[in-house]
Amino acid sequence: MNDHSKRRSPSVRPVRVVALGGGTGLSAVLRGLKEHVAERGKSSPVRPIADLTAVVTVTDDGGSSGRLRREYRVLPPGDIRNCMVALSKDEHLLGELFQYRFPAGRGLAGHSFGNLFLTALSNITGDFPRAVQVSAQVLAIRGRIFPSTAQNVTLEAVLEDGTRVAGETSISRSRKRIATVRLVPRRVQPLPEVIKAIREADLILVGPGSLYTSILPNLLVEKMVDAIAGSKATRVYIANLMTQPGETRHYSVADHVHAIQKHTRKPLFDFVVINQTPVSPRLLRRYKADGAEPVDPSFGELERLGIRYVTGDLLQQDGVVRHNQERLTNLLLEKFVRRHARG
Repeated sequence: MNDHSKRRSPSVRPVRVVALGGGTGLSAVLRGLKEHVAERGKSSPVRPIADLTAVVTVTDDGGSSGRLRREYRVLPPGDIRNCMVALSKDEHLLGELFQYRFPAGRGLAGHSFGNLFLTALSNITGDFPRAVQVSAQVLAIRGRIFPSTAQNVTLEAVLEDGTRVAGETSISRSRKRIATVRLVPRRVQPLPEVIKAIREADLILVGPGSLYTSILPNLLVEKMVDAIAGSKATRVYIANLMTQPGETRHYSVADHVHAIQKHTRKPLFDFVVINQTPVSPRLLRRYKADGAEPVDPSFGELERLGIRYVTGDLLQQDGVVRHNQERLTNLLLEKFVRRHARG
């Protein structure tokens, strides 16, 4: 037996990750991390993530999701569909099928195949979370996906002038500053599987995503917030790159954190991940014309809040501003996942 055969691969402690959010932000995080999810019982330095659980907001009321929600009384399937595709092993084939949007047809135009598939399964099984699990098996996803609640909830906002706006779509279109948001009904229950995943997690990721319409709807589920607040996991908020007109106009990173603490009444984060790369002048002008600007990092205010931060070159500029998936994934792996894996 030679010396090489005696060598053992370094010991790796399996890492359990929970990611919360909605929209395209959560999908991007999942798409990057899935390549590092180990097969059951086979964690390694290359694949240190033993379990990846996505918790997805269910307040969408626009487009195909909104139509299916109104007509069939199901939870909105769109964000969950996007997360399933992001976690699928064969994203190019089955993922393309689930994302296929019908271009024409009475009552069919605008719907995606994945939304219809989830709606049909929900009616067959009589349970939307069960439909999600069956769909996940079809796509052979690397991870687990759960809605933040199985109850049919509506998002309601109170604007700074006292105006009340109901529905995620209407809130997103408002150009007035948002004071608070809430779920209707207010006391909703999370799935037991979600609470269990949070309690067992080593790392909890929140964001990136629209503060009031993607992030906070998850964190307004009271028992879920209690579980996050009481978790021993490292809790990380991934800051947005740009403000959103009306919704977060002139918000800094600390303003985002303040808004979350105001709604949850709890300090939830140990770290914030912040981009350090400037946006090009050309894109700055385009975004400014729409009422958006880069989110100020507000390092001093974060330090006063007792929140540590990690910065990196996370910016991708190809006509729009977005997180570079590969660099964000590498930062999360190096700064948080592998640190837990090394124990």
